[in-house]
Amino acid sequence: MRLLYIVATYVLFALLFPVLCVHRKTRHGLMQRLGFYAPGALPSGEGPLLWLHGASAGDLLALAPMFGPLRERFPGCRIVLSTMTDSGHAMARDRLAKQIDGVVYAPYDLWGATRRAVRALRPDILVLEYTEVWPNLIRAAKQAGARVVMTNGRFSPANVGRYRTLFGLIGNPLEDMDLLLMRQDEEAGRARLLGAPPERVLTTGNTKFDALAAGPAPEDEALRGALNLTSGQPVWIAGSTHEGEEEILLQVYQRLRERWPELALVIAPRYLNRAERILALAKERGLDAGLRSQGNPGRAAVVVMDSMGELSRAYRLATVVFVGGSFTKRGGQNILEPAGQGRPVLFGPHMDNFRDSVAVLEGNGGILVADGEALHAALEELLANPERLKSLGARAEATVRRISGASERNAEAMAALPRREQGVVRA
Repeated sequence: MRLLYIVATYVLFALLFPVLCVHRKTRHGLMQRLGFYAPGALPSGEGPLLWLHGASAGDLLALAPMFGPLRERFPGCRIVLSTMTDSGHAMARDRLAKQIDGVVYAPYDLWGATRRAVRALRPDILVLEYTEVWPNLIRAAKQAGARVVMTNGRFSPANVGRYRTLFGLIGNPLEDMDLLLMRQDEEAGRARLLGAPPERVLTTGNTKFDALAAGPAPEDEALRGALNLTSGQPVWIAGSTHEGEEEILLQVYQRLRERWPELALVIAPRYLNRAERILALAKERGLDAGLRSQGNPGRAAVVVMDSMGELSRAYRLATVVFVGGSFTKRGGQNILEPAGQGRPVLFGPHMDNFRDSVAVLEGNGGILVADGEALHAALEELLANPERLKSLGARAEATVRRISGASERNAEAMAALPRREQGVVRA
């Protein structure tokens, strides 16, 4: 059965290779993706090597809160991150460089590429984030003596049947995992249903919550300056917006400015290549608009963020927040991130991908609004009542703090793994 998967991956790779080479998210790092590393690309040293993999920039940020707890439990360890996307690689290289020992592109899940990568990195523990179940990589790591761990594990109920069929055809990679650290009890139940050994499945929570309640930092004021906002100015931040939402937000903003002329609107699109389009939409409505990358020199009322990795910090500058992807059928975006900064969070009705977050936050600093009219009414009521704004923000932050701690639990579980014969450190 494993042979079927090996053959299928090579056939699929041959078909997709031309696309992978030119796609904006995957066109760099070909040699590393094939398991070849230039001299100096990997960290040297004698300590245990912990290889943490996340598909994209957001997944790597969710792994970041574990760095400290892992270093405490594995003294002298080397932490190497891998990712599939160019943006994830760039973010890790720029923002996480001081916390890690190396960043590489993940190998394609090909029999040869994964084995070359494992031989080069020689991991003691391979940590796979979210639903990154790559059978060839998992098998290569196991055969080399590494422990394999899933963190923030999630299996969508809609996909359980597909997973079961696939695992029946190619063999069950969950059986090769030493630990499956799941976000929720329901996720843990689905992992067991799919054949993961029950004693290896634990519910530890979601590490992304641990990075959400960060306090103020000196960089906050630098960002305020880059956006050309003044201290004390009311700021509405619309984060992770998608096509079709900005028109609604700009219309609501124009109505709000009639009563609050000093109100600024910062729009952070989910995809940065849409920044110029949003700038044009604002100007079509007669609104002054500027880009964060240009420093908003005219102190325009509407600022479009066209920079990567600054949204969480921007939320700390907000008076109130709306999170996008929720007025469209995209399934929502992360509403707990601004909540962790102590800000009231508004979101639309389409939050299918973040139901767990809605269950936690709604009524605790989070407000669901059905449409643009409801959004305007909610914002008007909040801006007119500063005490309620403050109360909702405090409740949101307290809620996020209450559900944090997954990083410590995950590190503790990994440290409890017994020593492997081929050199994995003793817990």
